Amino acid sequence: MKILKPVFLVLAAVVFSFPLLAQITVEGKNVPAGKIISAIIKNTGANEIPNTIDVIKEGNTSTPVTGIVTTMFATMDILKEAVNKNCNLIIVHEPLYYSHLDQTEQIKNSPVFLEKKRFINEHNLVIWRFHDYIHSIKPDGIDTGMAIKLGWKDFTIEGHPEQFLLPETTLKELLNHLKQIFPKNSFYVIENPEMKLSKVVLAAGAPGFMAHYRLLEDKNVDVVLAGESPQWETYEYMRDAVAQGRNKAVIFLGHITSEEAGMDWCATWLKSFIKDIPVSFIESGPSFWSY
Repeated sequence: MKILKPVFLVLAAVVFSFPLLAQITVEGKNVPAGKIISAIIKNTGANEIPNTIDVIKEGNTSTPVTGIVTTMFATMDILKEAVNKNCNLIIVHEPLYYSHLDQTEQIKNSPVFLEKKRFINEHNLVIWRFHDYIHSIKPDGIDTGMAIKLGWKDFTIEGHPEQFLLPETTLKELLNHLKQIFPKNSFYVIENPEMKLSKVVLAAGAPGFMAHYRLLEDKNVDVVLAGESPQWETYEYMRDAVAQGRNKAVIFLGHITSEEAGMDWCATWLKSFIKDIPVSFIESGPSFWSY
């Protein structure tokens, strides 16, 4: 997630159409995975990103693609569903093997790792991470998808799909809305439920404490919709802020919940230039259930 710079100046509806670029169209069936990935990157309109993490995690560029799935995490359930759909290119936003750079040396003997790798190779799957480049789309593809999911596109600050100027409401009412959008999820909240608010910023994923801090210090931010954070960082900072009577709030949605709608948007975007290969989104959903 990029560092956010909220500028609440003008309320305007953002056009949530696809980037206005000369798109490179992919036509025909059984196109090699490498050609499709190259077209996706070019269609983002972004400059080349040095040392990008957007690389193939498993599989080969020469593999003919029978179908494409977009998702947050290539979980075992997602992989099995993709195989059932006859889709062998899985485009993920987050790591495959449990660490940011998918370093597997320390888990190389893990039966969980070995079984997942075996399944991928046995079914000739290609797993490609689409993180840096989807965030580089203008406007950011993940934020755009989340704004649509939240139903707030008409409240978006022009040019900033992660920033919203809502009709005045309370924190409790905002949480009721979020629960309707994400019924499977629980949220961690810091602030009085009767707090009044209107200016909300989405800090999707895990941008780090300093990104949260800058947003919380901005006078034009009432509430930060955060993905996740170590508990000793933003959580404890906000607990002290609330105890000091500062009129700010944080709602932790969870990492997946804060970004997943962007990968749903991604599937729709891909269909605008990938013409003869089926593309679908599969929801990863929460990593755990709450008791």
